Amino acid sequence: MAAEAKVVAPGLRRSLRGREYFTLAFGSMIGVGWVLVIDDWLKRGGAVGAMLGFLIGGLVLAPVAYVYGKLTEKLPDAGSEVAYTAEVFPSGASFATGWAMTLAYLIVCPFEAVAVGRVASFLLPQMNSVELYKVGGSPVYLPHLLAGLTLTALIGWINFRGIHVSAAFQNITTFGLLAIFAIFAVLGAVKGTVANWQPPFSDLRGAKGGLVSTLVVLQIVPYFMTGFEAAPKCSEEAAQDFEPRHFMRSIYLALGAGTVFYVGVIAVVTMLQPWQSLTESRFATAVAFERAFGSQLLVQLIMLGVMFSLLKIFNGNFVTSTRLLFAMGRRGLLDPRLANLHERYQTPKLAVLFVGLITAAASFLGQAVLVPITEVGSLTSAIGWLATCCAFLAGAGKAVTGGGRIAGVFGAFVAAALILMKLLPLVPGSFGRYEYAAALAWIVLGAAFWMNRKSRAVDSMQ
Repeated sequence: MAAEAKVVAPGLRRSLRGREYFTLAFGSMIGVGWVLVIDDWLKRGGAVGAMLGFLIGGLVLAPVAYVYGKLTEKLPDAGSEVAYTAEVFPSGASFATGWAMTLAYLIVCPFEAVAVGRVASFLLPQMNSVELYKVGGSPVYLPHLLAGLTLTALIGWINFRGIHVSAAFQNITTFGLLAIFAIFAVLGAVKGTVANWQPPFSDLRGAKGGLVSTLVVLQIVPYFMTGFEAAPKCSEEAAQDFEPRHFMRSIYLALGAGTVFYVGVIAVVTMLQPWQSLTESRFATAVAFERAFGSQLLVQLIMLGVMFSLLKIFNGNFVTSTRLLFAMGRRGLLDPRLANLHERYQTPKLAVLFVGLITAAASFLGQAVLVPITEVGSLTSAIGWLATCCAFLAGAGKAVTGGGRIAGVFGAFVAAALILMKLLPLVPGSFGRYEYAAALAWIVLGAAFWMNRKSRAVDSMQ
């Protein structure tokens, strides 16, 4: 058996097992998009186009999942992509990769902080009151903002208290969602009809329209699939008797379950109602069940599933983004104080505070940020996947084998294609000005941190 890399600075609590790694990965992947922005998915692709987009996305990410599994087995490090690239590339490339992936995870947190107000307002319409201001034409209501800030404080407190608390919370919310999904999937399949999938694609230009419809959905899949590679960020926190080879199983299981979940939700919802009638509906998933069954109890059950989903993805991405910041601070790629651990809870206390403050600040932008966030998150996720596959192929962890090299090459190709789909103006659904502005802002902030880090290094030598 190949020797495993030693952790640079041990200290994180070691208590996670296979179940926790699955719930962390699956829970970090499945959020509330299946209710809040499923109307956008249907506008982009139609019923069949949306399903194909997520199905193809899940399948083509399998080689990327393989690469992560092999590298995590050889290099169990909280930095994940940061550690892999640091082995074979200059520190600047490692920083850029880590900074991109930090955004991919961190950007989910304000998405969920904003989403909690929208979810709550479905059951309590009076929350849509006391308008404070508008962002991008969308109002920001005081009750929504307060709900988001309160939830941010709660998730921050859970993460501050320790990984065992976060993991227990993740287990409850993940398995709660899966139980609810099983109920409404069976009911929807029995009641619905595939005739409602017609026309299959939103673009009606025959085969060309089908291709375009699927493509514009596939472009956003990286954002909604980000999370299957969350387990490596907590690989240092594995229980003493956890077998490193089981990381691969947890990652594959999460990716497969996530793909089935997304395709299943789209299939069931569009079987219950013609998909065109849902493209302008808020909470289209709940609306479809309400129209088909006329049951408020069933709708409330779905909204409970939504809340479980929101809580677990918020928590999962909070965990992973703090671990990336911790690892980058430990390597000197960011302020070393980010690597400080709480003496009792063994959590990266300043990284937790940083993510909490960024999430709280972004919450003030309101729901106008929801769709642009998915676009930028898709790009940064794909950048991290590409860098990881390239590091794998370059010899990181000495994990690459003959057959594995093929997976690495295919994974790199897939990630590069996903990046180009977002950046090339000729591709339908590529970045607009708001997405470019958000990505540029993160690049500028990262450059400032990088230059400050170099300045500190120069000062220390004088």
